[in-house]
Amino acid sequence: MPQPLTSINDFVVKFANVNGSGSASANALFAKSILRMGIPASSRNIFPSNIQGLPTWYEVRISESGHLGRRGGVDMMIAMNPETWDEDLAEIEPGGYLFYDSTKPLPSSKFRDDINVIGAPLTAICNREYTDARQRQLFKNIIYLGALSGLLDIDAAAIEKLIGEQFRGRDALIKPNLHALHLGREWALAEHECPIGLRLVAADKVGDRIFITGNDAAALGCLYGGATVAAWYPITPSSSLAVAFSAHCNRYRRDPETKKKRFAIIQAEDELAAIGIVIGAAWNGARAFTATAGPGISLMQEFIGLAYFAEIPAVIFDIQRGSPSTGMPTRTQQADILSCAFASHGDTKHVLLFPQDPRESFAFAAKALDLADRLQTPIFVMMDLDIGMNDWLVEPLEWNEGRLYDRGKVMTAEMLEAGVEFGRYLDVDGDGIPYRTYPGTHPTRGAFFTRGTSKDRYARYSEEGPDYVDNMQRLLHKFETAKRLVPRPLKRTSHEPTRYGAIYFGSTAPAMAEALEILEERGIHLDTMRIRAFPFHDDVLDFVAGHERVFVVEQNRDAQLRTLLISEGDLDPARLVPILHYDGTPITARFIVKAIADMLAVITLAPLKKALPRSSTSYAPAASLPRVRQDGGA
Repeated sequence: MPQPLTSINDFVVKFANVNGSGSASANALFAKSILRMGIPASSRNIFPSNIQGLPTWYEVRISESGHLGRRGGVDMMIAMNPETWDEDLAEIEPGGYLFYDSTKPLPSSKFRDDINVIGAPLTAICNREYTDARQRQLFKNIIYLGALSGLLDIDAAAIEKLIGEQFRGRDALIKPNLHALHLGREWALAEHECPIGLRLVAADKVGDRIFITGNDAAALGCLYGGATVAAWYPITPSSSLAVAFSAHCNRYRRDPETKKKRFAIIQAEDELAAIGIVIGAAWNGARAFTATAGPGISLMQEFIGLAYFAEIPAVIFDIQRGSPSTGMPTRTQQADILSCAFASHGDTKHVLLFPQDPRESFAFAAKALDLADRLQTPIFVMMDLDIGMNDWLVEPLEWNEGRLYDRGKVMTAEMLEAGVEFGRYLDVDGDGIPYRTYPGTHPTRGAFFTRGTSKDRYARYSEEGPDYVDNMQRLLHKFETAKRLVPRPLKRTSHEPTRYGAIYFGSTAPAMAEALEILEERGIHLDTMRIRAFPFHDDVLDFVAGHERVFVVEQNRDAQLRTLLISEGDLDPARLVPILHYDGTPITARFIVKAIADMLAVITLAPLKKALPRSSTSYAPAASLPRVRQDGGA
């Protein structure tokens, strides 16, 4: 046996299963039991877009120090899928562990000499204990969970309590699941010296943090932010946001006495209808949103342009996925940046918000509703599958009970009665934002015709060039006003003076935090800035100007954020160095470290303009740029 890896409360476990096998519940119990022991953990569910039969993986990062992004590499592989055996085996770190079903013997050629193998006769145990084929499959997952509890020294009581909670109300299922759990645990304790080199020791590092998905958190943000209308068409990975909003509304948005609904949630016939409903509701004064993904954004383009030009609030959650076309619908990317920033035809620019985790998804959801009303325009909340569908360990969600909704510039009946001049597209105070009225505000004043055609400041139809230019320039000025209203970027200064910086955003954040620590250990120091919104605050351009090179880390092929920075800031493309990861799996710390280290080696050995891309679509020779392995490694 090779020298085994040893680590306490700091390792990666990955489950390789078959979709539809019932493994998801057991794997989630594994992650949650670790949290119950007070040890920080994060999970990533990597699953196919069919119902069953294809490979699925569930990766759990355990880190008492709090690194909860993907690290890269696997310390223990639970290999339950023969179809992916070879690639699963290849991911295991030297000295790591392979756990598999040994009921059917495998030749030695199927293993590696530098890993430790633990074979458990899972199928044999199930065949002995159960006669029903479905029970054999389902309880096999709980049996391997029990075996892992012995091998890794997981508190069995924590798993038992979780099983009780999971099957509350279905008490008949509790006892057989506990039986299966102990079958696996007793096998491990009898057949192996437990714990193995990887082990868990109870800690107190979780505190009051919660385990929640971004879609659930965003739905709560919409509830707290005052949304009363949601229209959506089912699409992975956004559907659970609308479903969660429905559940929260049914619980909290009913009249306590009559039980009458104080909300409207509509599953539309398609994405066009969904955004049309949202725009219509917002025009009437409701706070409304839709949740979709890249294909839905493509279909919504014309309606988005109407909302932009007619200046109607709308909030659009884009839970980004692998693209283009159908792409990889159950994989994650940050590849809709440009399509959302300039959604619709003609000269349009839209506000984008980039939350880094579920906690910010909650806050930015409520913020988006305020911004939509204040700016009278569509607001995009740019999440992704990693944030939206995976459970994240985050600080508790916070809400200021004294917070007032920002409804923006709304002309009231009293103002109209007092003789205040009303022009629907009239900028009265220089911020580019006009006043609007709600339908029925006043019986004779404040009415206007909402149109998608060109108009003058008083909403009167006009195709006169000066009127059109006046309106378009005001819209551009309003976009500049948005810079003062959107979340500012967050800057981190390196411990050592440096000429180099890095810009990143969204779900890249946890892996980036770990990568920076590793880079500093290697003597590579970077100032960093996490962008949280578009339009870019002036701080972003100042940050780029203050560094010789700035790495732009993003999860798409075409360096879309970098392109937007170059376009908006009129920046020298050679100053911005793309670090691109786009195989559909969440980016890892190891990938970032290797890519930046490799790029720095190129920069120091070759003239700048030869080594780095001159534009967003002209790339340096293959040897100069980091490459992405299909498994997401470096």
